[in-house]
Amino acid sequence: MTGVPPRPMLPTDDLYARLELSIDASPEAIEVAWRALLKRHHPDVAGGGADADERSKRINVAHDWLADPELRDRYNRERHPGAGRSARRGVPAPPPRRGPSPAPASPRRPLPRRPADVDEALVRHLERVERLTPDEQDRLTLAETPPVAFVASIARFLSAEQVAALEAVEKRVHERLPRAVRWNAAVRDSSVGYAQELVLGPFLDEHLSAPFRDRVRERLTRGWSAAVDQPRYGPNGPAVAAAIAGIAALPTPELRRIATAAAADPAGRSGPTWPKGLRPDEDDALRVSSELARRDILAALPAPIPAAGRRSLERATHALVLRHAFPAATFEEMLGPWRGAFGVAGTPRPSVRANRHPRG
Repeated sequence: MTGVPPRPMLPTDDLYARLELSIDASPEAIEVAWRALLKRHHPDVAGGGADADERSKRINVAHDWLADPELRDRYNRERHPGAGRSARRGVPAPPPRRGPSPAPASPRRPLPRRPADVDEALVRHLERVERLTPDEQDRLTLAETPPVAFVASIARFLSAEQVAALEAVEKRVHERLPRAVRWNAAVRDSSVGYAQELVLGPFLDEHLSAPFRDRVRERLTRGWSAAVDQPRYGPNGPAVAAAIAGIAALPTPELRRIATAAAADPAGRSGPTWPKGLRPDEDDALRVSSELARRDILAALPAPIPAAGRRSLERATHALVLRHAFPAATFEEMLGPWRGAFGVAGTPRPSVRANRHPRG
């Protein structure tokens, strides 16, 4: 009978300190720290001798423990009581078995093309920041912001020139933002995050393997890509705008009649649901379209309605935003009694989507 292999001995010192990271460091930050510190302390760089060799071994051991989700969770429980998984922001729960460094799933949306000329790309980005439309500003306010903590956590591994470039581009973005949103943290962070990806691109290419690199690119650019050059309400925007106008024009007695019928319908109480194949945490542009449409249609109500009626109205609006992705029967059910007010006469199937994840 094959014996169970012994569990590895738990290191007695602070593995996060070995990598010069905090306990909530992301897997990508751990990867950057590992590669950067090995380059700095490798015997071929730092000079020969036992000290350099021992330091490299200790860096490798820290990486082996913290890059494995199960080992990291065990280490956190025993060396950092009370922290555990909750301290690891952005780190998924460990898998049921051990393995090598977990590679994050590849992003589902197409990533921005790598610019041939970074300086030119930064100039174009700053010009685009200056021309943000009110619709884009609203979308950026709701979009997922980039991981500011990640950039801060790897700053110590950057050169003085790279740090200065990051500080300069952040200042330039702030100066170019329209005055109405200059102090809006969400708009600023997404605008800065896209610029940070441009500035840090070569460094991240060198210090991250492909799956981790793609994930960082996706996270730094997600908010900007989900908001800029997108219709306010996504691919079905004209129909959504017409529905909002229809709700705003409803006489109060008619609005209350529809809201009462909606509140009595059990199907409308569950709130918005997502069609098969789409997820709000992965399809941020569509999530923003839905949230913005629901916010706007509630603001357009000419009179107050019960909470159940508001939930039903949000559900119907969400269905209209994602009409291209719902089966006809599901779309009909989600519209409920709001169909007439929305001006939806029928449910013709939209054109077949060539891209499974449309812009929106």
